[in-house]
Amino acid sequence: MTSDHLLENKVILVVDDEPDVLETIEEMLSMCRIHKATDYVTALQYLLSYTYDIVILDIMGVDGFSLLRKSVSRGFPTVMLTAHALTPEALKKSIKLGAVSFLPKEKMLELESFLEDVVLGGGKSAWAKLFDKMGEFFSKRFGQDWKERDEFFRTFEQELRAGQDAAKKSD
Repeated sequence: MTSDHLLENKVILVVDDEPDVLETIEEMLSMCRIHKATDYVTALQYLLSYTYDIVILDIMGVDGFSLLRKSVSRGFPTVMLTAHALTPEALKKSIKLGAVSFLPKEKMLELESFLEDVVLGGGKSAWAKLFDKMGEFFSKRFGQDWKERDEFFRTFEQELRAGQDAAKKSD
Protein backbone atom coordinates (compact mmCIF):
# COMPACT_ATOMS: atom_id res chain seq x y z
CA MET A 1 0.00 0.00 0.00
CA THR A 2 1.25 3.43 -0.77
CA SER A 3 1.12 6.21 1.73
CA ASP A 4 -1.58 7.94 -0.33
CA HIS A 5 -3.86 5.01 0.45
CA LEU A 6 -2.97 4.88 4.14
CA LEU A 7 -3.53 8.57 4.79
CA GLU A 8 -6.08 9.29 2.07
CA ASN A 9 -8.95 11.42 3.42
CA LYS A 10 -7.79 11.14 7.04
CA VAL A 11 -8.98 14.11 9.06
CA ILE A 12 -6.02 15.61 10.88
CA LEU A 13 -5.77 18.54 13.27
CA VAL A 14 -2.41 20.29 13.23
CA VAL A 15 -1.64 22.79 16.00
CA ASP A 16 1.47 24.97 15.88
CA ASP A 17 2.10 28.63 16.60
CA GLU A 18 4.28 28.89 13.48
CA PRO A 19 2.10 29.39 10.37
CA ASP A 20 4.89 28.21 8.06
CA VAL A 21 4.98 24.85 9.87
CA LEU A 22 1.22 24.50 9.40
CA GLU A 23 1.52 25.32 5.69
CA THR A 24 4.37 22.84 5.22
CA ILE A 25 2.43 20.05 6.91
CA GLU A 26 -0.68 20.86 4.90
CA GLU A 27 1.35 20.59 1.68
CA MET A 28 3.03 17.36 2.79
CA LEU A 29 -0.30 15.79 3.73
CA SER A 30 -2.30 17.03 0.76
CA MET A 31 -4.11 13.67 0.61
CA CYS A 32 -5.65 14.42 4.02
CA ARG A 33 -8.29 16.83 5.24
CA ILE A 34 -6.37 19.24 7.47
CA HIS A 35 -7.68 21.55 10.17
CA LYS A 36 -5.09 24.07 11.41
CA ALA A 37 -4.83 26.07 14.61
CA THR A 38 -2.15 28.51 15.70
CA ASP A 39 -3.27 28.93 19.30
CA TYR A 40 -4.62 27.00 22.27
CA VAL A 41 -8.17 28.40 22.21
CA THR A 42 -8.75 27.62 18.52
CA ALA A 43 -7.22 24.17 18.93
CA LEU A 44 -9.41 23.42 21.93
CA GLN A 45 -12.52 24.47 19.97
CA TYR A 46 -11.54 22.11 17.16
CA LEU A 47 -10.83 19.25 19.59
CA LEU A 48 -14.25 19.68 21.19
CA SER A 49 -16.15 20.13 17.92
CA TYR A 50 -14.75 17.54 15.51
CA THR A 51 -13.52 13.96 15.36
CA TYR A 52 -9.96 13.37 14.18
CA ASP A 53 -8.07 10.40 12.83
CA ILE A 54 -4.82 11.98 14.07
CA VAL A 55 -3.92 15.13 16.01
CA ILE A 56 -0.47 16.69 15.63
CA LEU A 57 0.54 19.08 18.42
CA ASP A 58 3.44 21.42 18.96
CA ILE A 59 4.46 21.69 22.60
CA MET A 60 5.71 25.24 23.02
CA GLY A 61 3.60 28.28 22.22
CA VAL A 62 0.23 26.45 22.20
CA ASP A 63 0.21 24.69 25.60
CA GLY A 64 0.65 21.39 23.81
CA PHE A 65 0.60 19.21 26.91
CA SER A 66 -2.77 20.59 27.97
CA LEU A 67 -4.09 19.99 24.46
CA LEU A 68 -2.59 16.49 24.56
CA ARG A 69 -4.62 15.69 27.66
CA LYS A 70 -7.82 16.86 25.96
CA SER A 71 -7.03 15.08 22.69
CA VAL A 72 -6.28 11.78 24.42
CA SER A 73 -9.43 12.09 26.55
CA ARG A 74 -11.41 12.35 23.29
CA GLY A 75 -9.69 9.20 22.01
CA PHE A 76 -7.67 10.83 19.23
CA PRO A 77 -4.25 9.35 18.37
CA THR A 78 -1.92 12.26 19.07
CA VAL A 79 1.58 12.91 17.78
CA MET A 80 3.81 15.51 19.39
CA LEU A 81 5.93 17.59 16.98
CA THR A 82 8.48 19.87 18.59
CA ALA A 83 11.69 21.80 18.14
CA HIS A 84 12.27 23.74 21.35
CA ALA A 85 10.94 21.09 23.73
CA LEU A 86 13.11 18.32 22.31
CA THR A 87 14.23 16.90 25.65
CA PRO A 88 14.01 13.56 27.43
CA GLU A 89 11.64 15.20 29.92
CA ALA A 90 9.23 16.33 27.17
CA LEU A 91 9.43 12.88 25.57
CA LYS A 92 8.64 11.22 28.91
CA LYS A 93 5.75 13.58 29.61
CA SER A 94 4.35 12.94 26.12
CA ILE A 95 4.43 9.19 26.72
CA LYS A 96 2.87 9.48 30.18
CA LEU A 97 0.08 11.74 28.91
CA GLY A 98 -0.83 9.29 26.15
CA ALA A 99 0.76 10.56 22.93
CA VAL A 100 1.30 7.81 20.38
CA SER A 101 4.48 9.30 18.88
CA PHE A 102 6.93 12.20 19.23
CA LEU A 103 8.76 13.77 16.30
CA PRO A 104 11.43 16.47 16.24
CA LYS A 105 10.60 19.24 13.78
CA GLU A 106 13.98 18.79 12.17
CA LYS A 107 12.69 15.36 11.06
CA MET A 108 9.41 16.82 9.80
CA LEU A 109 10.10 15.63 6.25
CA GLU A 110 9.57 12.11 7.63
CA LEU A 111 6.18 13.02 9.15
CA GLU A 112 4.19 11.05 6.58
CA SER A 113 6.07 7.86 7.45
CA PHE A 114 5.50 8.38 11.17
CA LEU A 115 1.79 8.99 10.60
CA GLU A 116 1.62 5.81 8.51
CA ASP A 117 2.95 3.93 11.55
CA VAL A 118 0.11 5.40 13.61
CA VAL A 119 -2.49 4.45 10.98
CA LEU A 120 -1.04 0.95 10.51
CA GLY A 121 -1.13 0.49 14.28
CA GLY A 122 -4.83 1.35 14.37
CA GLY A 123 -4.14 4.58 16.22
CA LYS A 124 -2.27 2.75 18.97
CA SER A 125 1.14 3.67 20.27
CA ALA A 126 3.88 3.77 17.65
CA TRP A 127 6.65 4.10 20.25
CA ALA A 128 8.48 0.88 19.36
CA LYS A 129 8.73 1.93 15.70
CA LEU A 130 9.67 5.46 16.73
CA PHE A 131 12.50 4.26 18.97
CA ASP A 132 13.71 1.93 16.20
CA LYS A 133 13.70 4.76 13.65
CA MET A 134 14.88 7.56 15.93
CA GLY A 135 17.10 5.76 18.43
CA GLU A 136 20.36 7.06 17.02
CA PHE A 137 18.95 10.57 16.64
CA PHE A 138 17.79 10.65 20.26
CA SER A 139 21.12 9.22 21.46
CA LYS A 140 23.04 11.94 19.61
CA ARG A 141 20.69 14.60 20.95
CA PHE A 142 20.24 13.38 24.53
CA GLY A 143 23.51 11.47 25.07
CA GLN A 144 24.33 7.82 24.40
CA ASP A 145 23.10 6.67 27.81
CA TRP A 146 19.88 8.73 27.92
CA LYS A 147 17.63 5.70 28.43
CA GLU A 148 19.91 4.10 30.99
CA ARG A 149 19.97 7.28 33.10
CA ASP A 150 16.21 7.20 33.61
CA GLU A 151 14.34 4.27 35.14
CA PHE A 152 11.18 5.30 33.27
CA PHE A 153 12.81 4.86 29.85
CA ARG A 154 14.53 1.60 30.82
CA THR A 155 11.23 0.11 31.97
CA PHE A 156 9.26 1.59 29.07
CA GLU A 157 11.60 0.16 26.45
CA GLN A 158 11.61 -3.26 28.14
CA GLU A 159 7.80 -3.24 28.06
CA LEU A 160 7.81 -2.23 24.38
CA ARG A 161 10.20 -5.04 23.48
CA ALA A 162 8.24 -7.58 25.52
CA GLY A 163 5.07 -6.49 23.71
CA GLN A 164 6.79 -6.88 20.33
CA ASP A 165 8.05 -10.34 21.27
CA ALA A 166 4.56 -11.40 22.41
CA ALA A 167 3.04 -10.09 19.17
CA LYS A 168 5.59 -12.02 17.09
CA LYS A 169 4.83 -15.24 18.98
CA SER A 170 1.08 -14.86 18.43
CA ASP A 171 1.52 -14.38 14.64
